[in-house]
Formats: sequence, structure tokens, C-alpha cells
Amino acid sequence: MRKPDREDGSAIWDLIAACHPLDENSMYCNLIQCDHFRDTCVLAEIDGEPVGWISAYVMPQDPETLFVWQVAVSEKARGRGLGTRMLSELFARDACEGVTRLQTTITISNDASWALFGRFARAQGGKLRSEPHYTREDHFDGRHATEHMVTIEFAKALERAA
Repeated sequence: MRKPDREDGSAIWDLIAACHPLDENSMYCNLIQCDHFRDTCVLAEIDGEPVGWISAYVMPQDPETLFVWQVAVSEKARGRGLGTRMLSELFARDACEGVTRLQTTITISNDASWALFGRFARAQGGKLRSEPHYTREDHFDGRHATEHMVTIEFAKALERAA
């Protein structure tokens, strides 16, 4: 696992395209993620081949929140806990030092993502909650399922609040 480089953009785009039903971004978007947001993105490889990807960023208006944009795991690497390991790798980085919560959006039908973030919350001793955020009718003109905002408050943040 490592931080991506600009040169990884097209390979990451290919990985995401192969991981249905993930939303595909433009190759340019993945290039920008690899370049501008590399400190909060994770690329996992096996023998130099990309098999896992997390794109994320620290929220500009809330530096205690890391927003995870996308998680992709190749069929070749599924069932090995790679998603959880990539999230753990990301949170161990200096770029996430002040982060006390994770946010991401997930559609109700995305069982794999619910399982991943549920496992990660439990492993970190965090509390997971969710609510509709980007709705089918209000934000997607009926063309996409509602995205639920998932928030995981980590144990260290919960201890400070108590």
C-alpha cells in the first residue's frame, strides 16, 4: 500500500471501471486525486498491479473529518480484508493526525460498503450513524439512488466529548 503518483491515474481509472457498480469518474478526476489528494488516497498493489484504491480528503471546512469518496477492491483481492487494511493505513498517516471522524455516502443497496464501514467502525471502537443526504428526487432528478451520509465517530473523539 502506498500513496498514489500522477502516473497512476489511468490504472486507477481502469480499476474503478472494473469494480461494478462503482460510479466511474473521469480519468482526469482520478489523475487530480493522485496528484492533489495523494496524502489522503491509498493505492494497493499486488506485483505492481493496482488491486485496491481509496480516494479521500480532509474536509476543508472541518479538518477533523475525513471524507472517503470511493473505495475500490479488485475481484482478485476481495475477501482478504483489503478495504479495512487500506482504511487503517490511511488513518495512520500524518495527513489524518487531527481526524476524529470519517464520513462517506452509501446507497442502501451497497451491502459491501455497509459491511466494510461497519467492520471498520467496530475495529476502531467507533460509533456509526447514517441518514439520507443526497436524495434521489432532490439531488439526482430520480436518476440515482439516495446516498446516505455515514458518519463514524472514533473512540478518541467520543472520549473527549464525554
